[in-house]
Amino acid sequence: MIERIIDKRKHDLGGGFEVGRVLPFHARRTVGPYIFFDHMGPVDLAPGIPRELDVRPHPHIGLSTVTYLYDGAMTHRDSLGFHQEIRPGEVNWMIAGKGITHSERFEYARTNGAHMHGIQAWVALPEAAEETDPAFFHHEGGDLPTWEESGIRGRLIAGATEGMRSAVKTHSPQFYMHWDMAPGSRRVLPAEYTERAVYVAIGSVEVGGQKLHAGQMAVLRPGGDVAIHAEEAATVMLLGGEPIGERFLFWNFVSSSRDRIEQAKEDWRQQRMKLPDGDDLEFTPLPEPKG
Repeated sequence: MIERIIDKRKHDLGGGFEVGRVLPFHARRTVGPYIFFDHMGPVDLAPGIPRELDVRPHPHIGLSTVTYLYDGAMTHRDSLGFHQEIRPGEVNWMIAGKGITHSERFEYARTNGAHMHGIQAWVALPEAAEETDPAFFHHEGGDLPTWEESGIRGRLIAGATEGMRSAVKTHSPQFYMHWDMAPGSRRVLPAEYTERAVYVAIGSVEVGGQKLHAGQMAVLRPGGDVAIHAEEAATVMLLGGEPIGERFLFWNFVSSSRDRIEQAKEDWRQQRMKLPDGDDLEFTPLPEPKG
């Protein structure tokens, strides 16, 4: 039932804070509309960490960003004026559409110290919604359906599956779930969507009878329910949906049009995009080709 296994590729942001890039992968760019998937940490950040670890103001187009934490806290500010702290089990869902800028800073950790661990994902917007107005939503509690059964605690972060629907505003058919699995627990991922994947954040599981370790994503073949079994305690993310079509990606820009990517690059280069309210004294420069 497994089409491909993708190992995260580690990148050190400094200070020992590692991010593991899973998607896009050269042989598998997307899973459903999910075009970007990063595993942050886990890492212990001491009080007084340098500001260089923060993600300075930067732009996005053509996608929705998804921030989801297991531990720690992050501070979001954007060009629409939203200022939102995110904590474990909550969701920051930002629709970039025709353009937005935001920053993500470790303000809580800088003051108190923190064990940081979480996932950041991007969801490509369908062509009809690529130029929609930008928006930001914070979700917690009853917005995100949760359940417990036979040693498994689950949360539906986005989309719809198994008769449940998240309150998160999505633009195409998809699902995104978090399972905490006790040792010996087992659950089936149904064949509701054409494209599906299982990512192990903690521990290890068997997916369709094949062992999967922390930092690995199994992209599943279409059709057929898939059994997931945890011999030890494990945290897994399950995601996918219907194919979104070809997308071009440069830095933080996603689009079905190469010309639109070039326009966004020039807009940022010429500083035509508004910086976040309350965080407009610095920004991340556009990466330029080396040579």
